[in-house]
Amino acid sequence: MTKFRPCIDLHEGKVKQIVGGTLTDEGAKENFVSDREPAWFAETFAKDQMKGGHVIKLGPGNDEAAKEALQTYPKGLQVGGGISLQNAVEWLEAGATHVIVTSWLFSPEGEFLESRLKELSREIGPKQLVIDLSCRRREKGWVVAMNRWQTLTSLEITPALLDSLGEYTDEYLVHAADVEGLCKGIDLELVEHLAGWGKIPMTYAGGAQGMEDLKLVNQQSDGKVDLTIGSALDLFGGNGVTYQELRDWNGWSE
Repeated sequence: MTKFRPCIDLHEGKVKQIVGGTLTDEGAKENFVSDREPAWFAETFAKDQMKGGHVIKLGPGNDEAAKEALQTYPKGLQVGGGISLQNAVEWLEAGATHVIVTSWLFSPEGEFLESRLKELSREIGPKQLVIDLSCRRREKGWVVAMNRWQTLTSLEITPALLDSLGEYTDEYLVHAADVEGLCKGIDLELVEHLAGWGKIPMTYAGGAQGMEDLKLVNQQSDGKVDLTIGSALDLFGGNGVTYQELRDWNGWSE
């Protein structure tokens, strides 16, 4: 059964929802900026025993806010953004269940550095590692994007790729950067593409409008792909779905 996975996206130390493809050094197009601290969201998810959520640090200046969330819900959230071999253990010790890694696995030009993945997986163990395969759609499929989704890498999301990386990770996280934050619907073809492989847990994020999208992912992925809902959620200023509905869905499906 597809589950709702909560998220706490941090930008400039605040909980925000942004349009994914607009994130640059100069800023981002914002859908929502919360006046609540990260700990409030973490406490809410902890109270309801929401598992498998993630804290994403979108650029610099978010470490303190991320640690605040992890300390509020220890061993209840994953953390991503700027993760490397040098700091992965620190974030696990700060309370994260997993670290989420993307850009560090590539050269500045976007070439995949497999040796780095093997070294990180060996250091912390694959059961504490999530590989972020956030991507952009191209003519023949989906290409992994790094550096805040601005740089296309050498990796295309194929069953062969998912097989080759699967032994080094506990889960995959996939943001569809082209629709992230738009609330205009999910990339259903990407969801179906991921589910067609479906050998380890996967979470899709990007474009979800509400409960109908959650039900659609559940149906079309045969429950193999979980879903994150951000900008459409009432907790983040949205009007597409309430947190109560998602909490009830997760409880009902257990």
